[in-house]
Amino acid sequence: MTSEHAVPADPGFDTITVAVDGPLGRLVLNRPDKLNPLSMHTLKEIELAARWFDEHLELKVVVVSGAGRAFSAGADLSAFSSSGPPEDRQQGWRMARALDEMRAVTVARIQGWCVGGGLVVAAGCDLRVAARSARFSIPEIDLGIPLAWGGIPRLVREIGPALTKELVMTCRPFDADEALRSGFLNRVVDDERLDAEVDSLVQTLVAKPKLALLETKAHVNAVTESMVGTGRSWADADGLFAGLRDPEGRASAAAYAERLRR
Repeated sequence: MTSEHAVPADPGFDTITVAVDGPLGRLVLNRPDKLNPLSMHTLKEIELAARWFDEHLELKVVVVSGAGRAFSAGADLSAFSSSGPPEDRQQGWRMARALDEMRAVTVARIQGWCVGGGLVVAAGCDLRVAARSARFSIPEIDLGIPLAWGGIPRLVREIGPALTKELVMTCRPFDADEALRSGFLNRVVDDERLDAEVDSLVQTLVAKPKLALLETKAHVNAVTESMVGTGRSWADADGLFAGLRDPEGRASAAAYAERLRR
């Protein structure tokens, strides 16, 4: 017989690792040799992990991070296809939605590059702490595709419409200090202090009463959902998969790849 307080079984993920120790959980994007790309499989694992964390009744805070020298290099476009199963088209949206809907407070720990879909993962977290050397980029338009996975409403929610348009349309990289000024980040610290700063923030949160802490997250999310409606981005994947078939977009993607090789 299973107790209602039994510890959920380890889900045994392939591209991420998860752990829970009482009120604190951790989710690590764990393909450091590739800078933690987000394949369709990884998106599914993040969604399932979010649901798994919700089974831990004492959980208050989950730290989301990337192994190695980057948070995430973004979507693994080689794993996406315009001819893939229809149910896969909304997987990025479901991943981001699952992060939003987690009961626990999520804290993104960001180092190195945080690119495209990786930035959507960070935007799906409640709080964000970055190393000063962190770099951000949203190169989707240069790749011939629009930013999907609910990234647009989440960026509007965090930094406003005008800056969202500029960063997404120009594809220009920006640093941690600019991300802090824009309101995307809560804190920026010297690289060697990143873990200590995240731990300090986490310990502050973990010390709070769980009911009041999690109800505050739910309340703020309810207010922002009524303001920007992240759920209304359900069809944004249509633009992404149309971009994968657009000749001008494919030419732009090839030019972008060539610039990276130089």
